[in-house]
Formats: sequence, structure tokens, C-alpha cells
Amino acid sequence: MLVLVELASERMKESFLVGFHVVVGTPGRVFDMLRRQSLRPDYIKMFVLDEADEMLSRGFKDQIYDIFQLLPAKVQTGVFSATMPPEALEITRKFMNKPVRILVKRDELTLEGIKQFYVNVEKEEWKLETLCDLYETLAITQCHICEYSTQG
Repeated sequence: MLVLVELASERMKESFLVGFHVVVGTPGRVFDMLRRQSLRPDYIKMFVLDEADEMLSRGFKDQIYDIFQLLPAKVQTGVFSATMPPEALEITRKFMNKPVRILVKRDELTLEGIKQFYVNVEKEEWKLETLCDLYETLAITQCHICEYSTQG
């Protein structure tokens, strides 16, 4: 897991990113890191835009386009979305070379054998404890955790 944090100096930022294989961030954060060169585009081999429909609906289109402008042409790109609105398809046309589209029927979005849970945690400080309780209670071999926030 990689957590990006605000670091005090440019030197700390440079040493912080050395050796990481995956960087996760909002389009705004990733663009800022590219602009400041604390994340160097020539070292990026793959760029994944997950939840593309959500990112576009939240007003990140310009930042996403700016990121693509800074990436080398050889970067492998993946665009994932529960829906493929015209704006997401436009990204595939503009910035991808011969994209392969894999479409899943809506009734097949939930796979057999996968259990989905929604846990509403009232206070931020209870989240880790709640997650640990779930791990102690359930037999979990693999999981994917998403956090949704109503805060900006």
C-alpha cells in the first residue's frame, strides 16, 4: 500500500518516491506531482484511470487531459468505468492507441461467489477498528475496500 503525504521539502519528496511501483492519487494530486516533477513521466509505464465516469462527473476532465498531455506516448493506459459515458469514450479515442473495449452486461456486474458489503461508520476514527473487527469475524481471503466520502 502506498499513501501519499504532504512532505516538507522537495528533497524529502524526491527520496519518498524512489523505488515505488504504484502511485495512487486523485487527478489533481497526480497532475500536481507531475507538474512539480516529484513524479517523473518518463518513469511511468502504465496509467490507470479508475472510475472514469465518476472522475469526469466530479469535474476532473481538464486535469485528466493535462495528465495525458504530460505522459509519454508509450505509456500503457487503462480506463475503467461502471458506465461508459461519451466523455469516457472521448478519452479512449484521444489518448489511447487501438483501445480494446471489454463490455460487461449490467446483470453480470456482480460476479458469483463475490459478497459485497456496505458498512456505514459514523466517525472517522472508528473506521480502522471496524475493519479490524470484520477481519476477525469473517473468513476473508481477498478483499477490495472502497471509501466514499461526502467531504470535498
